[in-house]
Amino acid sequence: MKRIVLSTYLILSALLLFAQSSIQAKIDPIEMLIGEQAQVTLTVQANDNANIEWPKLQPRQMLVPGVEIIGTQHPDAHTMLITLTSFDGSLYHLPAFNVKVDGKELKSSDLALKVVEMEVDTTQLNKMFPPKDVQDNPFDWHDWSLSFWLSILLLLLVALTYYLYVRLRAGKPIITHIKIVKRLLPHQKAMKEIEQIKADKMVASENQKEYYTKLTDTLRRYIEERYGFSAMEMTSSEIIGRLMASGDQQSLNELTQLFMTADLVKFAKYSTLINENDQNLVNAIDFINQTKLENQPTEETIKPQLSAEDQRSQKERRLLKLFIAGLAVAGVALFCYIIYNVYQLLV
Repeated sequence: MKRIVLSTYLILSALLLFAQSSIQAKIDPIEMLIGEQAQVTLTVQANDNANIEWPKLQPRQMLVPGVEIIGTQHPDAHTMLITLTSFDGSLYHLPAFNVKVDGKELKSSDLALKVVEMEVDTTQLNKMFPPKDVQDNPFDWHDWSLSFWLSILLLLLVALTYYLYVRLRAGKPIITHIKIVKRLLPHQKAMKEIEQIKADKMVASENQKEYYTKLTDTLRRYIEERYGFSAMEMTSSEIIGRLMASGDQQSLNELTQLFMTADLVKFAKYSTLINENDQNLVNAIDFINQTKLENQPTEETIKPQLSAEDQRSQKERRLLKLFIAGLAVAGVALFCYIIYNVYQLLV
C-alpha cells in the first residue's frame, strides 16, 4: 500500500513539474570579432494558449554598455530572436531576460559574450599599406552611348528649329486689317443728296434738265439700295413696274408723275414751272419717307479679299509655325530626358 501511494505521488509531482512554465536562453556564437553579429534565442516552454509578454527591446538600443541591439524577431509564439553586435573588444555580461507567462514573471539565465579585437602584427610594418583613395568606376561606353546619340539628335533639332525660324522671319507676313466703317442708310444718303440739291438752289435754276437728272438719279440710287435691283440701268417705266408689287399706290402715282416729268424735260425739252419743280421735290421726299427702313445696322465690316497666292502663303506660314512649335516641345522633352539619364549615371 505504501508503494502505491509513493508511486502516485511521484507521478503527480512529475506531471506538475512538466506543467510548470520555464524559459531558456542561449547565445550563438559566444565569441565574435568586432562588428560581427551574435544571436540570443529565448525559448518559453508553456501551454499553447499561454499569454506571453516578451521584453520590449528596440533597434539601436544598448543592451549593456558596448553591446547594441540590431533587431528582434519572433519566428513563432514561443520563441524570440535578438540580434546583437559590438564594436568594442571585451567580455560582456548579459543580464537575465524577464518574460511574463500568464502574468507570472520568469527570468532566463545570464549570458556572456566575448568580443575579440583584430590582432595586428606591428613587428612587420612593411606589410602594412595605407588606405586607398576613392576610385572611380571605369568608363563604360555602353552606359553613355544612349545619352551621346540623344545629344547629337538634340543638336540637330536645335539647328533645324533655328533654320526654320530664320526662314519664317525672312518671309514677309501677310497682314490683313478688317475695317469697320460707318455707313449711311439708303434713305439717309438720299435725303443728304436732296438737301444738297436744295442748297444749290437747283429748283429755281434755269437748267431744268440738270435738276431733274440729279433728282431722278438720287431716287434711282435710293431704290437700288432699298429694293435690291439695278434701278440705275432701267428705264422709268421698268422701275415703276418693279415697284408696283411692293409700293404704296399713292406714292407710286406721285413717283410716276415725277419720272414722266423728268423724261419730258430731259428728252423732249419740256419746260416746267417753279411750283411744279417744288412739288416734284416734295413728292421725292414723301416717297423716301414712306418707303424707308428704320433700325438698320449703321456699321459695315469690310474684310479684305486675299489673292490665291496670298492665301497659300498664309497657310504655309501657319503650318511652319506649328512645325517649329512641335520641334521646340520635342527638343525640351529630349533635353530633360538626357539630363535625367546623365544624373542616373553619375549618382
